[in-house]
Amino acid sequence: MSTEPDNQGSEAFLGAEKSLSGKRWQARAHDAAIARRFCQQLGVPEAIGQVMASRGVRPDEGAAFLNPTFREYFPDPSTFKDMDKAAGIILDAVTANKSIAVFADYDVDGATSSAMLRRWFLSMGIKAGLYVPDRIKEGYGPTVGAFEILKDQGVDLVITVDCGAVSYAPLAAARDMGLQVIVLDHHLMPDGDMPPTAALVNPNRPDDTSGQGVLAAAGVVFVLLAALNREGRARELFKDCPEPDIMGLADIAALGTVCDVASLTGFNRALVSQGLKIMSQTRHAGIMALAEVAKAEPPYGTYHAGFVLGPRINAGGRVGEADLGARLLYSDDPAECHAIAISLDRFNGERRDIEQAVQEAALKQVEARTMDEPVIVVAGEGWHPGVIGIVSGRLKERYGVPAIVIALDGKSGEGKGSGRSISGVNLGEAIGAAARAGVIEKGGGHAMAGGLSLGADQVDAFRAYLIDTIGDVARHAAAGRNLKIDALMSARGADRAFVDELQQAAPFGMGNPEPLFAFAHMRVRWAQPLKGGHVRCTLEDAHGGKSINAIAFRAEDNGFADILLAQDGQLLHVAGKLKADDYRGRNSVDLRIEDVAIADQPDL
Repeated sequence: MSTEPDNQGSEAFLGAEKSLSGKRWQARAHDAAIARRFCQQLGVPEAIGQVMASRGVRPDEGAAFLNPTFREYFPDPSTFKDMDKAAGIILDAVTANKSIAVFADYDVDGATSSAMLRRWFLSMGIKAGLYVPDRIKEGYGPTVGAFEILKDQGVDLVITVDCGAVSYAPLAAARDMGLQVIVLDHHLMPDGDMPPTAALVNPNRPDDTSGQGVLAAAGVVFVLLAALNREGRARELFKDCPEPDIMGLADIAALGTVCDVASLTGFNRALVSQGLKIMSQTRHAGIMALAEVAKAEPPYGTYHAGFVLGPRINAGGRVGEADLGARLLYSDDPAECHAIAISLDRFNGERRDIEQAVQEAALKQVEARTMDEPVIVVAGEGWHPGVIGIVSGRLKERYGVPAIVIALDGKSGEGKGSGRSISGVNLGEAIGAAARAGVIEKGGGHAMAGGLSLGADQVDAFRAYLIDTIGDVARHAAAGRNLKIDALMSARGADRAFVDELQQAAPFGMGNPEPLFAFAHMRVRWAQPLKGGHVRCTLEDAHGGKSINAIAFRAEDNGFADILLAQDGQLLHVAGKLKADDYRGRNSVDLRIEDVAIADQPDL
């Protein structure tokens, strides 16, 4: 692995000013002195020292970064606004044997949050109910109608997870009907009056001082479980029953954290690191059943959580039954879990087909617009609301600007939108501002993603509003689209020992990006198209003839497919992530191609 110079220049890495995906390659900056210090003090290889230095790890944080523990990072629950209050109300309800229901969002974060909370209640002898709204019929978050249903069912206490923080009108209605509601959320909230709740725990509420704003809802719930156990001990509730084992739920919490693309720093890093270890040894019937149908094998990493298990859990809320994922993670019945896992796997296949159709229609709209707009807003009747978030992410990746995709109902004229942003553009804040300005009906989110509701007649005004308010910021961010390269590698050096070394710096994800390596002057020796627009290939080093197996996912979308499949001897610079390949005992290395640039003929 090559070492970058102390003085980082502005030249494009390998001269790649504009790759096939339109990015400029740039060496990831790091302090070489700090990298050497990590190597000397911690005994780590040069690769790990460089990765740590480039991720901003301070010299005194090195040991904790390599071994993130709950002892080091678990936050004091009392530092969260309303956390102790929520724990007290919940335990009052438990001891009074009141009827409790969990209202969960339909994504992975909501499913994992509800499963952990309901499992905690079950360990206390309480069978808490579950309500997951239908994405299409009810939309995101609690509604007056949902609260009325729960009230009619005799529910005394409702706990919302991963939603509810800005549901002012429904929460006011719940209060008026005598329904007690606790909100556990993590989405951004505006300054001003808090919605009427019994307690509202959200590290992103304006008056929260916990410093844990990067937590997903799963992380917030996990901390609440610690608060519940602590308060339960104080009340001596565990004299005649065992204290609930919340550490055994860390795998479920890690799954929600990874799938919600939360920053893997601080407590999140410890939660995911420890949770993935538990997941690899898990006895949770739901995770085992889902891994089986997905043909995934331990040890599990963030890739399995985010790209194998997560999409299948999400599929229920997108195109199937909204509560399937939450039920899967709550159940301990192997037969039930196997049946649900089979359904989720089938729904995931259907989701891919629907997604492809919506993506093609959205691309036609984008290409038909002659203006070079800094924010993409497309809308279409009949588009499935369950896939618009995925499609907006695809558009964002393809064009390098924030993208919002809106599914319109031709009969009602109502639309539901989902957006994904680029680094440097707070899309959730912009959507929330549009809602407060009356440009759309409602909306919000966080920096990198957001959701909204609007009328069909508001689409054009919404597009104009975003271009006017965040257009300049988006243009500036898009103009600086760089692909950060950690180091130049050779096919010979990218062996299994090197890949195993890198795992010391895992888990990788938002906030701790997986190392990206460049391979110079490679030829495609063999290539084959795969279903879904992917390309499997073998790359050969023009310098020494050493080869490496590689795969480019969605190569048709990002423009890699034609040049990889041509196999015409063209020299290429290839950037990607190195993965261990243990399939059927191979014990080899795979390169996941992230970008490709045309290379000049080298002096061989």
